Amino acid sequence: MQPFEKWTVLPHGKLEEIDEGLLTVVGDLPMPAGDFPRRMTVVRLVDGRLVIFSAISLHEDEMQALERYGTPSFLIVPNDIHRMDAKAWKDRYPSLVVVAPPGAREKVAEVVPVDASEIDFGDPRVHYVNVPGTAGHEAALVVERGGDATLIVNDVIWNVEHRRGFRGTLLRLLGFTGEEPKIPKLVKLRAIKDQKAFKAQLERWASLNLRRIVVSHGEIVTHDPPAVLRELAAKLAA
Repeated sequence: MQPFEKWTVLPHGKLEEIDEGLLTVVGDLPMPAGDFPRRMTVVRLVDGRLVIFSAISLHEDEMQALERYGTPSFLIVPNDIHRMDAKAWKDRYPSLVVVAPPGAREKVAEVVPVDASEIDFGDPRVHYVNVPGTAGHEAALVVERGGDATLIVNDVIWNVEHRRGFRGTLLRLLGFTGEEPKIPKLVKLRAIKDQKAFKAQLERWASLNLRRIVVSHGEIVTHDPPAVLRELAAKLAA
C-alpha cells in the first residue's frame, strides 16, 4: 500500500495502557494475503511528552484520549515500510520531531521530512536504538519502569499465530506466522544484513530485566522474554 496523503482510519481497537506511561493499540492492515495486524506503541516521557512508535491514524475519540495522556512530540518511523501514516501525523501535529533510522531516512523523507536518525528524549528511562545488523534500517526502543524493561521492536521479531484458509497457509509458507515469536525468513533476507551483529544485540537485550517485548506485528511477548531472545539468537546462528 502507498503512504496515505490524508488522515485515513482503518479498523483498529482501543488504546490500552500496558504499563506506567506505555500505551498500545492494534489495527488491521489490508494485504493481498489478508488483513494483517499492526501495532502502534506510545511512550510517555517524564515531562508528559509522547513518543509515537510506528504511527496509526485512529478514530477521533481515541485520538482525544491519546492527547489527554500527553503531548505528541516525537514520531518514530521505525523503517521505510512503516511510513504509511507518517505524513498524516506530521500534518496533524506540525511540531512533531520525526526520527527514522539512517538506512531508512531517504525513503521516509519521500513522504515526511526527517529531523534526526539519533535522538535523546531527555528521559533517562527511554532509549532509542538503531538496531545493529540491519544496515541502519530498523529502530527500536527500550523503556525502563520500576526496575523492569520493555523492548519495543518493529519488523525484526513477529508473534502472529497461524491463520486459517488459503491465505493463512500462504502466510505460514512465507514464514510470517507461527506458534512462537520468530524472525520471518523474508525479514532475515531483507532487513538483517549482519547476522553476527544482530545476534549480539539480541543477546544484549536478553541480559536486561525484560518484562515484555512489544512487537509491531502480533501479540506482546510476556512469557520469559529474555529466553525468547536467546532462542532467536541461537536460531539465527544455526
